[in-house]
Amino acid sequence: MREEKIASAHPVSESMRATILRTLREIESDQDVAVLFACESGSRGWGFASPDSDYDVRFIYARRLERYLTLEPVRDVIEQPVSGELDVNGWDLRKALQLLRDSNPTLLEWLRSPVVYTQHEVFAQRLRALAEGGFSPVRGYHHYVSMARKNVREHLTGEVVRHKKYLAVLRPLLAARWIREQRGAPPMRFAELAEATLDDPTLIGEINALLAVKMRAGEASTSPRREVLHAFIERELEAAQASVIVESHRMDSRELDRLLRDAVMHFEAAAAAW
Repeated sequence: MREEKIASAHPVSESMRATILRTLREIESDQDVAVLFACESGSRGWGFASPDSDYDVRFIYARRLERYLTLEPVRDVIEQPVSGELDVNGWDLRKALQLLRDSNPTLLEWLRSPVVYTQHEVFAQRLRALAEGGFSPVRGYHHYVSMARKNVREHLTGEVVRHKKYLAVLRPLLAARWIREQRGAPPMRFAELAEATLDDPTLIGEINALLAVKMRAGEASTSPRREVLHAFIERELEAAQASVIVESHRMDSRELDRLLRDAVMHFEAAAAAW
């Protein structure tokens, strides 16, 4: 591949980072949980945020032991009301590990986010290792090809297109190509995806021109159809849909169970010492 560079930026000011960390601490106190990992999951993580992009904070948390030992159902998500530009949501560790067992692509992207707000180093490292080792190319490929096909159908058929919708198609298509090239789990950063999978300077130039507009204009900004991008998307989607991906081994649930027990007991011991 050529050494062509793709524009990328992950803007999070120190003041916003402090606000996010304060919000996470408040959630820990109000919900009596421990946040094990928190990252940026949206366009700031992908590397092409607009000036008015939200902060999409996603986190994984553990509850006290007694909350896992009850017959009463316990909600496995924490959803904060959207406040201004801050969108904060989290998954219980048990839910996250169940999704990890199924090689959930969204969770794998969280764990590969270039913007991490906080993490318990030991447990985050174990989560990442399990995610990488148990990655399912079939599930990942189906997820990204389906996402690209849906976004093409819903957003790229008119003569005027929102800039972000091109990226909502290009990113999953390149993630699918990454898997097709047997590179493992795709990175979250769009620039890393594009630089590793593309070598056409005309296409790369067109993508950089799109990114330049997207990163200085609003989320709702539009432009006439970009024919170079449409031609590439049409060819790439056709190739993606025609490819067959072979499954690898399934993740061992015993390691996931062990991680759940270790994290919950660690939180229990830490809470008892307060």
